[in-house]
Amino acid sequence: MSDRAKESGKTTSSRPEGSLLIAQITDTHVGFDPQAGDEEFNYLRFRAALEHLASRPVPPDLLILSGDIADKGAPNSYARIRQLLAPLTFPVHAMTGNHDNRDELIAAFPDVPRADGFVQYAIEAQGLRMVCLDTLEHGRHGGAFCEVRADWLKRELSQHPDTPTMLFMHHPPIIAGIEWMDPRPDEPWLKRFHDALDGHDQVVAIACGHLHRPVNTVFFGIPLSITPAIAPAVTLDMRPLDFHHSDGRGIVDAEPPSYALHYWHHQTLVTHFQPVGDWARLARYTENMVPMMESLDQERH
Repeated sequence: MSDRAKESGKTTSSRPEGSLLIAQITDTHVGFDPQAGDEEFNYLRFRAALEHLASRPVPPDLLILSGDIADKGAPNSYARIRQLLAPLTFPVHAMTGNHDNRDELIAAFPDVPRADGFVQYAIEAQGLRMVCLDTLEHGRHGGAFCEVRADWLKRELSQHPDTPTMLFMHHPPIIAGIEWMDPRPDEPWLKRFHDALDGHDQVVAIACGHLHRPVNTVFFGIPLSITPAIAPAVTLDMRPLDFHHSDGRGIVDAEPPSYALHYWHHQTLVTHFQPVGDWARLARYTENMVPMMESLDQERH
């Protein structure tokens, strides 16, 4: 048994009353190398992340898979993913990304809610609504948010104007500075998404995937985070890109897989990014540290 698993058996799993812990895993890309089977790099990274998440001393209340679940949208990839998810003791909610196939995802997750032909729905717990959006347009790498989806979001927000709401979407509606991954600033779906939020002050945060990097920013006054991927990371290179001539720059790096934990408590949302790996533990809470902890506790009162 790992040290992490041993510790989880010794630590209480309780949290403050009324709190909510939302795990977000994104961009697993299982099936990128279909010939590798269970030895596939992305599959192993996803399995390690799920084991890490499941062994936490405080487990999440739910897990949101925010798109690009299967790299090629293949049925066998979704089947293997379902096998990995089966042992989890908390609910899992699937979303679409540009690498997914909407019909195959629905077949693999038949209980996933839909509206107007899209995988979009809301979950509510502990006074927080989590609205999951569908930004997939088959055949397109970038995001999409048509009038039908925008109208659904407007209705959803209008029906719950006083409930704090967190939006989940695969494609970030921002320019992050990595040109080959960014949308153009004038893409119509960006304005359509912004207009759908106009006047709805209950939106407390937006959580995305797609970029394969940890990012924090603000979208028209709303905190926006991008959760790093389970699959390898996009190289952080913010130089302008010539789309017609290569320059040898890095595109993808084998950084550790990561996931996010969104903690909702006292009407406040805090996001943690957790890389997965066997890190050396440099300090532990032992008896000789109790005086320090007691002094810290005194400062809180």
